Amino acid sequence: MAVYAFVFPGQGSQSVGMGQELAEAFPAARSVFEEVDDALGEKLSKIIFEGPMESLTSTENAQPALMAVSMAVLRVLEQDGGLDLAGKVTLLAGHSLGEYSALAAGRAFGVAEAARLLRLRGQAMQKAVPAGEGGMAALIGVTLAQAEDICSKASAKGDVEIANDNGGGQIVISGKSAGIDEAIAIAKEMKIKRALKLPVSAPFHSSLMKPAEDVMAEALAKAEIAAPIVPVIANVTAERETDADTIRQNLVRQVTGRVRWRESVAAMVGMGVDTFVEIGAGKVLSGLVRRIDSEVTGLSVGTPADIESFLKTL
Repeated sequence: MAVYAFVFPGQGSQSVGMGQELAEAFPAARSVFEEVDDALGEKLSKIIFEGPMESLTSTENAQPALMAVSMAVLRVLEQDGGLDLAGKVTLLAGHSLGEYSALAAGRAFGVAEAARLLRLRGQAMQKAVPAGEGGMAALIGVTLAQAEDICSKASAKGDVEIANDNGGGQIVISGKSAGIDEAIAIAKEMKIKRALKLPVSAPFHSSLMKPAEDVMAEALAKAEIAAPIVPVIANVTAERETDADTIRQNLVRQVTGRVRWRESVAAMVGMGVDTFVEIGAGKVLSGLVRRIDSEVTGLSVGTPADIESFLKTL
């Protein structure tokens, strides 16, 4: 009998047209997109389904959009597929903004609240650092110790920190543009497999995001958060959480804190999970999970066909 964790993707998994087939096939999915549109007071669903990609990729749109697709998939699994989330799924987790999707899935807050929080989070993160002053880079084929060494040396040119420990030798760094350029140069000198700048407009998950953290602290203080019906693994601690106040604090810390994805997956495996099901757009997390632990199963459920085949396995 499989032991399931549902995991929810973060920024970078978006694509124009994601979720459209679901919305056309299932009223339950359509209602999620309508709920998000109503919460934001605009037709985000039109950007999700029709683009342009530039608008969808904008942080303030991508964050609520990815959550909407994840929740549309989950709603169909529950309402049309008869999935009992608390009965079938042991743990929930999400990558960066995906943690909000995980918490919405676990009923810690509603879809509308998640959409409003993610819109604000996206706007605050975008405004925290003037365009061009910060950036991010991916280091491939690197250990955590090597990445920390690279950041330490590169910070002489401008602060650089580890943003995401994604596992499988993939670490994302974040910081001042000059520091990021220096880090890439150092990584190449060290013969790291690959070091490449990411097409993002801000240094997410770094101390430079402190203004955005302050905005989210104020917003989350007012948000109604309940204990989730399934425990959620927090990005910043890689620990299982059900306490509403701790979840609130972790979401604030997450803006500037490291996404401990490798540790989170290892923690879930340690708690008995053997099957990770990526709920929503893309296949990034299911790929990372298999690179972190080749013994586990990683599945992606994002289309009507995926839903049909997944429900047969239950």
